Amino acid sequence: MGLFSRQLSDADLMVGIQAGGTQRRHSENKLYEKYQYLIADGTRKHRLTEDECASVYSDTMLTAFESIATGKFEGRSGLKTYLYQIFTNKCVDAIRKKTTNRSSVHDAFSLDDSLMQLPDESRSIVQALVAQSDVEKLKWHLNELGEKCRTMILSWGEGYSDEEIALTMGYNSAAVAKTSRLRCLEKLRERFS
Repeated sequence: MGLFSRQLSDADLMVGIQAGGTQRRHSENKLYEKYQYLIADGTRKHRLTEDECASVYSDTMLTAFESIATGKFEGRSGLKTYLYQIFTNKCVDAIRKKTTNRSSVHDAFSLDDSLMQLPDESRSIVQALVAQSDVEKLKWHLNELGEKCRTMILSWGEGYSDEEIALTMGYNSAAVAKTSRLRCLEKLRERFS
């Protein structure tokens, strides 16, 4: 019986990830799908949105894939326990980040309030400059991310689905494309903060 013709155990999937090449990608996809229920678990337990949990889950899986491939994960606990711990820690980080961002909003200088003090003509000029500046900043950050991330984010922004992005960019599945897209969006978000 071949490695991919039966239900794969965590041990089988780890061997596949360590093997590299096509077998690694296939094993990563299977492992990603196997524990995807953690997203719903995270929305319930940590009160994060589904998108936030999906992003945390993708980040968790990328961390786990790297740990497995490099031998950093030594198997002292079960893989499920290891993934759950990483996921929980990353959920807590996301909650902290969200809470910190919310509280800093209250301390922020309000551009809108300042604009209201300007005459109408000046206000519209300042608003146009701010909008132009934001667009230029976005273009610059997108270019800094690299061609793959830039193409993926722009395609997604134009309404292409993860399935379509996976096909055009050569990813194995929509799940892998989504993981990559979320990783790129997180990098972009970090550059903006």
